Amino acid sequence: MNGEGGQKLYVSTFKMHIKSPSRLGTIESRIPLKCPETESRLKSSEPPVFVRPLEDCCVDEGSDIVVRGVLKGSQPVKVMWLHNGEPAHFGKASFDGKEVKFIVRECLPEDAGAYTCLVENSAGKTSCSAAVCIRDFETKYGGLKFPVSSKSVVENGKSSPTCKDELQKFKGSSVSPDSQSPVSSPREVIPKKRANSATGPVLHFENPPQQLEVKVGQSAKLSCCFRGSAPVASCWIRNKEEVVDGPDLWIENTDQSTTLVIAKAEPQHTGRYTVVLKDRKSSAQHTLTLAVIERPEPPASCPVVSLVSESSLVLSWSGPCYDGGSAILGYVVEVKNQGCAEDWIELTDQCKSTSYRVCSGLQPKHEYCFRVRALNAAGVSEPSPVSPAVRMEQKDHKKPEDAILEYTCVKIDSTHKVTDHYILQEKLGMGKFGLVFKLTHKETGHVCAGKFYKGRRAAEREAARREIELMNHLHHPKLVQCLAAYDHKPEMVMVMEFIPGGELFERIVDDNFEHTELASVRYMQQILEGVAYIHQQKIVHLDLKPENIVCVDTDGHSIKIIDFGLASKIDDKTPLKVLHGTPEFVAPEVINYEPVYLATDMWSVGVICYILLSGESPFQGDSDAETLALVTSAQWEFDEESFSDITEEAKSFISSLLVKVPRRRMSCEEALAHPWIAAFDSGDLTSTKSLSKEKMKRFLARQKWKKAGKAMLALKRMTLLSKSDSCASPTSPGEVSLMSPEAQNALQSLERKMQGPPVFTQKLEDQTVTEGSSAHLSCHLTGYPDPEVVWLRGDEPLEESSGVQIEYDEDGCCTLILTQVGKQDSNVYTCRATNDHGETSCSAKLTVPE
Repeated sequence: MNGEGGQKLYVSTFKMHIKSPSRLGTIESRIPLKCPETESRLKSSEPPVFVRPLEDCCVDEGSDIVVRGVLKGSQPVKVMWLHNGEPAHFGKASFDGKEVKFIVRECLPEDAGAYTCLVENSAGKTSCSAAVCIRDFETKYGGLKFPVSSKSVVENGKSSPTCKDELQKFKGSSVSPDSQSPVSSPREVIPKKRANSATGPVLHFENPPQQLEVKVGQSAKLSCCFRGSAPVASCWIRNKEEVVDGPDLWIENTDQSTTLVIAKAEPQHTGRYTVVLKDRKSSAQHTLTLAVIERPEPPASCPVVSLVSESSLVLSWSGPCYDGGSAILGYVVEVKNQGCAEDWIELTDQCKSTSYRVCSGLQPKHEYCFRVRALNAAGVSEPSPVSPAVRMEQKDHKKPEDAILEYTCVKIDSTHKVTDHYILQEKLGMGKFGLVFKLTHKETGHVCAGKFYKGRRAAEREAARREIELMNHLHHPKLVQCLAAYDHKPEMVMVMEFIPGGELFERIVDDNFEHTELASVRYMQQILEGVAYIHQQKIVHLDLKPENIVCVDTDGHSIKIIDFGLASKIDDKTPLKVLHGTPEFVAPEVINYEPVYLATDMWSVGVICYILLSGESPFQGDSDAETLALVTSAQWEFDEESFSDITEEAKSFISSLLVKVPRRRMSCEEALAHPWIAAFDSGDLTSTKSLSKEKMKRFLARQKWKKAGKAMLALKRMTLLSKSDSCASPTSPGEVSLMSPEAQNALQSLERKMQGPPVFTQKLEDQTVTEGSSAHLSCHLTGYPDPEVVWLRGDEPLEESSGVQIEYDEDGCCTLILTQVGKQDSNVYTCRATNDHGETSCSAKLTVPE
């Protein structure tokens, strides 16, 4: 509809559906037929009447729509607004007892159409309608367009007489028995729209794949099947850009599937691919992961030898920096006797962890070197660096309490008490789970630590069982070991390896201990070795902090990681969200109640390293809430004074860990290969200057008075606030609002691709029918936006009536049905289809013989 200055004027086509009195008049239906009081009240009531009806209007897109009218009638009055015959769930309605008003702020083209006010009181009901046009200068809206003469003028938001005439015609197309609006001319015909069945197929994917794994050089076919209403347009997105066909990559589409084909997969093709679908009524998207796998890189470090005896030792190493795109399935351990001419000998190809105990084949006084290969679905890696030669001693000089631990899987003993086998000694500590006591085995005299769980509630018992189960997967020299477990209701006890050295940070502030950056590198390397093994088992610790890093003995530099009470298994298919941790060390994704990853632990490692080198916490606030706020914003910096003697490599190491986005943080393997850590092994790190301990002493003093419960409450409070903010968002839960910006851009592109003029894929055919029978004239129609159709008998448009029915099905089949035809119905019948892109028609002759 063209207005002044080339403006486009659009009005939505609509049908008004006024419910029958039996469905609207719920008040009357509940009143007894013979009730004197009721009859008297009804006689004295005045039915509602519009003394000033709603007025038609034309407004500019982006301005406000205001539809108002004035009522009189007995109170109370119930008011309901409809837009194009459907309840108006948008806009703001008001009624002050006299004036009814409906306001739509900053209107859009789709807000055009008919606005109807339904009014009801105890004495009766009425309605009134007004038509609203919206002038749009750029976009087209898929509604009915009316030609307007060149003399039409629109000024100050009000239509000229010509524009009002068009509005009157549009509004008159809705017929309501109770409406006070004028009725349209009998010559005017409403175009028929395609039916949208509520039970029709909603566009959706059918069992789409979540991931695909192929080897380098193989062909990759990412295929998704779907169901929807034709036509369906699709596109693929990778790295925020739409995938386009090329010689090595192309898209194959059918009516029910779309496939992205990569002729020869390379590692750079690894990543997430999103397919976006669009049909006439809705849209859908699905994301799947392609892994192009190759042989992994070699393990990042040479095997470290520990716990050497006459004929056995323990090897531990770091996993590869790159796993080849596929999970590491295990390791191949090889040995070479330095005193023989033999080549490398394979000890095992079934090692499932980054630690292995060699307990056979080694001879006293012989020297051996070791190396390791990583194994994934694509094959075996090149060997790791070779370990230094180790000489098997004639006798074991280790102290009894340092005897080699036998790694065994612990089963919970439900028939005995812990005191049946151990002597209970002094208390070592306490936590939210319960108490820790020192234990001595009655037969061997071996000293252990007993973690006594409260266990009175089912949830506490389940948490204890879960921790014990996880400990069975954590057999590594840098991790505390579980030796036994007891379940004697209500008491549950986990017997742990006793580590007498105390907390690492307590050791560092001791006046007899020298604290240097070189020593800090060694501590961090051991922490990373332990964390690497944890992550190798797909377990995330979730409570890494200085209190959980302890020294193996009172005079050495070996450490172990303890306390796996908050640890959890990571499942790639089911995101894990948690709400626990210590504010200063917890990662932003935990506070925001977002999925956690293995990288969540790496944030905590970065905080530990920052404190280890400076004695200060990077996120310490005046309160727990302030600390959590600093963590979520990832606001931190290197204090110039505290880091004046720290190398740039160390700062780079920390900076690569304290990154807000988890996927951008260094992995554990990458951290072990970082130049700062690597400098320790190579001997390139020469900084031996003693670091100040005063700030670390203050840090430890502050930690002692902190209450774990207080920190947990602050963490929960921050998360609940975050949740309430997200719940208050006005964004509707529709699918499009959940799509990424690139997916929404793809939808717009698909919308443009689907556009096209109407086309008859099946045309009308001439028919001869006998008088008094029914005639069915059918054709099939495509086009987008959905074409609207008008049927003509000769040159005259047909209206639906008792003898004329028009069906326009969801699949595009359009049928004219004439019941009980007579001789006067012999004529040429035409189906004319129109949409924004054009018009077409097809005709057939109907003959009714005499």
